[in-house]
Amino acid sequence: MVRIPDAKVALSTASVYPESTATAFEIAARLGYDGVEVMVWTDPVSQDIEALRRLSDYHGVPVLAVHAPCLLITQRVWSTDPWVKLQRARKAAEKLGASTVVVHPPFRWQRSYAREFVRGVWRMEHETDVKFAVENMYPWRYRDREMLAYAPDWDPTSDDYRHFTVDLSHTATARNDALEMVDRMGDRLAHVHLADGNGSAKDEHLVPGRGSQPCADLLERLAAGGFAGHVVVEVNTRRAMSAAEREADLAEALAFTRLHLASPTWVPGS
Repeated sequence: MVRIPDAKVALSTASVYPESTATAFEIAARLGYDGVEVMVWTDPVSQDIEALRRLSDYHGVPVLAVHAPCLLITQRVWSTDPWVKLQRARKAAEKLGASTVVVHPPFRWQRSYAREFVRGVWRMEHETDVKFAVENMYPWRYRDREMLAYAPDWDPTSDDYRHFTVDLSHTATARNDALEMVDRMGDRLAHVHLADGNGSAKDEHLVPGRGSQPCADLLERLAAGGFAGHVVVEVNTRRAMSAAEREADLAEALAFTRLHLASPTWVPGS
């Protein structure tokens, strides 16, 4: 017998790139994902709450999380002011019924934002039921050089946040121990980006099981602990040679997640 936690398994809309946000909803519905995490980026649909609501209703796929536009390519999406970006992400989450906003630590050159980030995230959490789950990042590396691109730190467990997101592709790139990081996060771990990696300086986002990260161990640990957050498949399918190959990768990732997101239960007399 096994025990299945309440955690839902979602598909990040980033996992279908270069296909569209709309395609992610379609694939999530067809493969049987519990919902989607919307990556807000340059695709206009990802920025449009009403368009997202229509996609969600049409496919019967709820939006479980919103990833705020924190990437370099989204510096002008939803304003150039990072606090406005977070406010709009919260508004989107509230209107779409999503429980979580995923946010990256600031870039070091965003000095004012970085100085106020920890206090500001706490303040925003007090204004809504939506969780702001701060994600672990990694040092940027080029050959033998390392650049600390994030502040206060690429490792959010160095600071006091109410909720965390752990990303296993990022732990691979940072070359740190994913399970130790999860231990530091403790019961503040609210959200998981499930992907794999081999420790390359490039953020790989491999299908879970194809790299060196403890994806299965983490899922089994979450199941044993009754994790009730969301597990989001966030993988890179840009090299897929066809739509069928991309969908096969996403089906494999879902099957892996469901298989390991379970914990044996003790049966008397066994």
